[in-house]
Amino acid sequence: MKRTTIMLPDDLKMRAIKHAKTMGVSFGGFVRESLTRALQNQNPDTPAEDPFFADEIVFDGESPVDLAGKHDDYLYGDRT
Repeated sequence: MKRTTIMLPDDLKMRAIKHAKTMGVSFGGFVRESLTRALQNQNPDTPAEDPFFADEIVFDGESPVDLAGKHDDYLYGDRT
């Protein structure tokens, strides 16, 4: 498992924590179960993998001078 940080409105978080307690699970367990149910019809053979988070290739060499301004272009290619 990987730790993930999300931003939630205070009210939603409090309601979710309360609901998790009534279910007898942790807040994290409730979030995982909810996401699993919400995504159960998604085809697992075609995961939407973001190259930024794939973390499989380490760049070795000179960085382009415009990397900071054009990082999306380098990660995702020309999307115009």
